[in-house]
Amino acid sequence: MIRSRCLRLITGIAASLLLMWVVTSCEGPMGPDGKAGTNGTNGTNGIDANANCTKCHNPTVVTAKVTQYELSKHFFGTTAEEEAGGSTGCTPCHESEGFKYVCKNNVPATFTLVSGKYANDYIATAATGYGSFTCNTCHSSLHTTYDSTDFYPLTNVAAIPMTMWAGTKTINLTQDGSKSNLCIKCHQPRPLTTSTTLSDGNVVDYAGLVASPTAVFYDSAVGNAAPNKLIPSYRMHVHYGGVGAIYAGKGGVEFTGSVASYASSPHATVASCADCHMADMNNAAGGHSFVAKGNFKGCNVSGCHSAAPLDANATKFKTTRSDVKTLLDNLAAKFKSGGQVFLHSDATTTNLWAGLTTNNYDGYIDIYDPATNATGKFRNPAPAGTWTTAQKATNTALPKFTSLKNVQVGALINFQLCLREFSLGIHNTAYSKALLQNSLDALNAAGL
Repeated sequence: MIRSRCLRLITGIAASLLLMWVVTSCEGPMGPDGKAGTNGTNGTNGIDANANCTKCHNPTVVTAKVTQYELSKHFFGTTAEEEAGGSTGCTPCHESEGFKYVCKNNVPATFTLVSGKYANDYIATAATGYGSFTCNTCHSSLHTTYDSTDFYPLTNVAAIPMTMWAGTKTINLTQDGSKSNLCIKCHQPRPLTTSTTLSDGNVVDYAGLVASPTAVFYDSAVGNAAPNKLIPSYRMHVHYGGVGAIYAGKGGVEFTGSVASYASSPHATVASCADCHMADMNNAAGGHSFVAKGNFKGCNVSGCHSAAPLDANATKFKTTRSDVKTLLDNLAAKFKSGGQVFLHSDATTTNLWAGLTTNNYDGYIDIYDPATNATGKFRNPAPAGTWTTAQKATNTALPKFTSLKNVQVGALINFQLCLREFSLGIHNTAYSKALLQNSLDALNAAGL
């Protein structure tokens, strides 16, 4: 049996060798080479990546801008970190991806009625609610053509429907290629809305505050119940973006008073945000730091204040700020409950507006809240169910907060706008003075 297998193996090998010999012996001699073909077209030389990148990535362009940007609050502020994973209504201005989302999708600033309650349509998505501001937050086309044209277009230069007014008023600053619209997309007031528990959550009717100044807005005898539509609290305000409304000369609560017109200063139509906030660097101000304080280079260019240059000691600059500070002080003194001013005061560095008023007001109402204002001087009309027994007792022991008329609420909004725009009237002197003076006049006319 073994011999038989060996014999078959030897026979198979022999057959394979014979087949190979037959195949090889059948192949004829190789023929001559064919005729050479036509040469192809030379390809285009590639770009030297290093040489192209350094057009922008060099000490005088990108490196300089990045260094300046490190001085900006957009860079070192904690706002993006605090809002990460938070409300989709905050992320359009607090998160890079959220901002780009509302710009790309042209998200409206309207409010929509859903099941009897209004919801703000100006929101991002949970998937875009992240990211600190970087270069491509504003420069939407970076690394597209890999040259200086990548800096434009900006992410947004379109007109801005104001969220404060649910889109019924629009800001459109067309000077300087409408670049200011990019800034005001975020630097605008937020809407003051009614309670979704006691009311429908819609934007407060600002025009109604003007039309019926002495009507009761909040009745302290009723407190946290209908027909009150909004309950006063520590953070009853229009947020922090007052500068957009003031600079554009739009969005304040425009009472009738001794200032006949709500006209704007030339800044609103001649200057742009970049003219002053991105002027040539002066110490740590200017350029991509976006800081204007102490830097007058943008003010004193030809066609603006060059004939009578401004500086921190210039009479025009000092007088404007002094006048607006006096108006803010006078208006603040009108906001009283039981004879005591109900505005919150903070002289520490946590108050961004410390020093802009004599008593260092920050625009908040000094109502008690154990989480946000534990030293509040006035009783909270709507204590939360989560408060401890001790916190509720502390609140009850405080003086009851006053009733508010429409004129007081409108004047408070104007105070917040004119305080928090930060410049003491420099952004738009005429409009700031009109809002403050006519608010005072309206309060006086209402006997307050």
